[in-house]
Amino acid sequence: MTKATNSVHTSTARLALVGDRSPGVRAHARIPGLLDALARRDQLVLDAYWIPTQDAESTDALAGFDAIWLMPGSPYRSEAGALAAVRTARERGIPFLGTCAGFQHALLEFAREVCGLGGIGHAENQPEGDELLIVPLACSLAGHEGVVKVEPGSLAERVVGAERTVERYHCSYGPNSAHLDVLRAHGMRFGGVDEAGEVRMAELPDHPFFLATLFQPELAGDGTLPHPVIRALAAAAVAHAAQGLNALPA
Repeated sequence: MTKATNSVHTSTARLALVGDRSPGVRAHARIPGLLDALARRDQLVLDAYWIPTQDAESTDALAGFDAIWLMPGSPYRSEAGALAAVRTARERGIPFLGTCAGFQHALLEFAREVCGLGGIGHAENQPEGDELLIVPLACSLAGHEGVVKVEPGSLAERVVGAERTVERYHCSYGPNSAHLDVLRAHGMRFGGVDEAGEVRMAELPDHPFFLATLFQPELAGDGTLPHPVIRALAAAAVAHAAQGLNALPA
């Protein structure tokens, strides 16, 4: 476990940054500045710790956190650890954000554990898999920007605050549309799509705060103004801490 750099010493909520931290991943490098901006501009102070995906495999590795953010940077060293982070947030009602690879693995965990699609896979991890939920995009979005249309009444709309937004991507994999109706039937909502109707945001309406984006809000602007998605996660974490919901299980 590695504590994220944060110049503000007051701690109000504990945030788990689940991912294999690397200085070569631009999204990772932006985290300290985003944490400082949240504290300084929004008075949302987070005590953030990096949790490698291999560590996230351990039982209760994420107990006591007020929010879980499954970060970009795939392939993860441990797919099992990434999926365990999603499952912990989903089952325990812990605020969750998954971005880029985090989005992909949020869908994968839901498909396997909620929809009963136990054998479904991710093409980056199982390129020869027979049944894949996450597949190579027809056109890579690495380094691209694109319009996301937000569904009225969704968590995505409440967070983004607009019907359309332009977002930055750095990914080459996305959801296989052939399986998305199964996820919908089991309660997942797709609150944002691109101009061709391809899913770019997902959420769980029955969860206190569960949001995943294929785009990377970490890359918005110059990194000094947190994206609304990141602010919303921080606000949910602070609210979770204020309610005393981060106690370790007995």
